[in-house]
Amino acid sequence: HISTGDIFRKNIKEGTELGKKAKGFIDQGLLVPDELTVGLVTDRISQQDCKNGFMLDGFPRNVAQAQHLDKYLKEVGISLDKVVNIEVDKDILVGRAVGRRICKSCGATYHVEFNPPKVDGVCDVCGGELYQRADDNEETVSKRIQVYLDETKPLVNYYSQEGIIAN
Repeated sequence: HISTGDIFRKNIKEGTELGKKAKGFIDQGLLVPDELTVGLVTDRISQQDCKNGFMLDGFPRNVAQAQHLDKYLKEVGISLDKVVNIEVDKDILVGRAVGRRICKSCGATYHVEFNPPKVDGVCDVCGGELYQRADDNEETVSKRIQVYLDETKPLVNYYSQEGIIAN
């Protein structure tokens, strides 16, 4: 499972160059530029644990990234089996993100309404402090949804033409 979001958040937390570059875009609800994201993903796919297959989560985010991915996969003799498209109502997406809480210590995830911790603000797993990500606010989530509609939704058509999309 290769999650670009997880990789970016890890790099932000560690203060790496990639993390510093990505943070400004992510905090504004914008996509991280293609050259950063594509390089990150293709490097990850080339690692030994991906030799028997992998699942991409959060990539590609636009047609240009998909074309870069296709080119890379063709060069290394890999083909995509399936692309899964999940559609969710905007209000549900906003509510899920705004209510999300994450443990600072162990990374356990909660939701204030659907999966609250036993004690408000305290992780059930390790007792760590729960926090809300800076980008989990209504304004930024709404912006992310608009970016999805503008840049990512066209991938549905792109992969439909390839015959590998599952809705």
